[in-house]
Amino acid sequence: MKLIIGLGNPGQEYQKTRHNAGFMAVDLLAHGESWQHNKNVKADFIKLELNGQTVELLKPADFMNNSGSSVAQESKNHNLKIEEVIVVYDDLDLPLGKIRVGRFDSAGGHNGIKSIIEHLGAKDFIRVRIGIANSHAYKVPAEKFVLQKFGLLEKSKINQSVKLAAQAITMLMTEPLEKVMNKYN
Repeated sequence: MKLIIGLGNPGQEYQKTRHNAGFMAVDLLAHGESWQHNKNVKADFIKLELNGQTVELLKPADFMNNSGSSVAQESKNHNLKIEEVIVVYDDLDLPLGKIRVGRFDSAGGHNGIKSIIEHLGAKDFIRVRIGIANSHAYKVPAEKFVLQKFGLLEKSKINQSVKLAAQAITMLMTEPLEKVMNKYN
C-alpha cells in the first residue's frame, strides 16, 4: 500500500488558495469519491485503487504547520516504509505551471514538510512539488502570498499543474522514481 498525502489548510476560507495545491491534487486523484474523516488521526482519507495499486489518499485536517502528526500516525497505523509515502504540496520556489518530482534534502522552507520530516524522523519520502510562484510572489510576505487565491489568468496554469502532479503520482504506482522524474521534471 502507498500513502499519498496532499498538503493544505482545512476550511472553506482556504479552498482554492496557493497553499492548498496539494489538496487539489489528491482531490483530483479521488475522482469524486467521498472523503471520510478519522478524528483519531485528525485527517480526511479515501482508500482506493490507483493504477492497480492500493492507496490511501490523506488530507491532514490540522493546519499546514502541524501536518506531520497525522502523516506519522497514519504511516505507523499501516506499518509503511518511508518509500511508500508520497507527499504532494505547493512550492513557492517553483514558477506557476511547473512541477518537480523526487526526493529532496531539505524542507525548502515549507513548514508542512518541516513538520512531516520532524514527525517521521526522515526526509527521503517521495515529493511532488507544485509551483505556485508568479511575478508578485516576492513582493508580499510569503505567509500572505501562499494564502491568496489564484487569479483569473493563473487558474488554467494551476489546473494544468495539478493534473500533471496527479499523472506523475499515478505513474509512480508502477514505474521507478527516476523514470517519473525524467518525464515530469
